[in-house]
Amino acid sequence: MVERARVILLSHEGLTVEKIAQRLHTHPARISKWRQRFAKDRLAGLSDAPRPGKPHKYSEETEKRVLALLDESAPKGFAQWNGALLAQRLGDVSEHHVWRILRRRGIQLQRRRSWCITTDREFGPKAADVVGLYLNLPEKAVVLCVDEKPHIQALQRAQGYLRLPDGRAVNGFSHCYKQNGTTTLFAALDVATGQVKTGHYARRRRREFLDFMNDIVAVNPAREIHVVLDNLNTHKPKRDRWLKAHPLVHLHFTPTYSSWLNQVECWFSILSRSALPGASFTSARQLRDAIDAFVGVYNQKAVPFEWTKAVVHPAGPKVNYSDLCK
Repeated sequence: MVERARVILLSHEGLTVEKIAQRLHTHPARISKWRQRFAKDRLAGLSDAPRPGKPHKYSEETEKRVLALLDESAPKGFAQWNGALLAQRLGDVSEHHVWRILRRRGIQLQRRRSWCITTDREFGPKAADVVGLYLNLPEKAVVLCVDEKPHIQALQRAQGYLRLPDGRAVNGFSHCYKQNGTTTLFAALDVATGQVKTGHYARRRRREFLDFMNDIVAVNPAREIHVVLDNLNTHKPKRDRWLKAHPLVHLHFTPTYSSWLNQVECWFSILSRSALPGASFTSARQLRDAIDAFVGVYNQKAVPFEWTKAVVHPAGPKVNYSDLCK
């Protein structure tokens, strides 16, 4: 635009086309072009003319065909669709355009996720009971989320740095390992403070669970205790004499297949990502010491998880992609 404006200004000074082209270091044809367009359309003539470009090869109907094909069975011999198979079946659509449509729609055919869908008919009341504790903690009472992480393996394997042929240095461990026993971790997360209390046991039975609960009661004497648990049979026997002997302890069970409502599962994830991967243990005792060391460091800066969702719903997968668009 600056060059075109200079062409008009120099023309106004009376310079010829050749002299303007020489001063602006361009071709005389360009000078003549912009002079003529300015004389015809004034300032509007200095703007670029509309450029239609190459006509569109694909339309919205093409996208509908691709998405509709996803709901059909994959070709014989294949478990699922991919971009190449979709393009091959359509015939008149390139593979690049198929992937372009999938990316725009956020469809990832190769990514597979697993889920566990609750079948509990009382999901609503049970979930409301647990979520109600998170959002409105009872006064002068302790709310704990309790669960177990069974059979944590004490694996011993060679590890260290390795120089790759391309010059990069990576940190890893050997594929081979030696198993030096296992341990079962019981954990209780205080919803109000984020503090975690743990216990190590060789097995996960009713007696180990009650022993851990006795430790919790001993730490909180004469206080009302609300405990969020899953539906493991060791948590809920038919005749619970221990619960009758401890009237200040109230158990709240999550719906079936809904352990994600138990906040201690979040802490187990933190433990697995922070203290266990890449570590080598020569004994189960060393594994337990490492977990205890992590718990000690974690509790120094522990903060409660902020639960904000007041209403939760059981979600199920959709059979067809078209069901997601309804």
